[in-house]
Amino acid sequence: MKTPTAGRLLRAFVGESDRWRGKPLYEAIVERARETGLAGATVFRGVMGFGKNSRIHSAHILTLSTDLSMVIEIVDSEEKIAAFLPCLDEMVEEGLVTTESVEVIRYAAGGSE
Repeated sequence: MKTPTAGRLLRAFVGESDRWRGKPLYEAIVERARETGLAGATVFRGVMGFGKNSRIHSAHILTLSTDLSMVIEIVDSEEKIAAFLPCLDEMVEEGLVTTESVEVIRYAAGGSE
């Protein structure tokens, strides 16, 4: 069965070397999202990019960057994402967070359209 609903996408951009309470920030954010009951979170490691200082970070073998971008994506209801934003205020010292409205299409076994 396919069920479309309105939702909110939160996308947090942080550095691979960013830390919070002794652990990688991206891990801490995912753990906090789980603790607060959000639907799910996924972390992506950027292979190349640049930020506010325009310095290129790359996973290319010759450059050996140790601070690639990490992108954490979380999708849930508007209310749950809004309630999670103060957690990011506490955890993120430097980075970028975006949110946008999305249509969530959830698939589940056991029914037909």
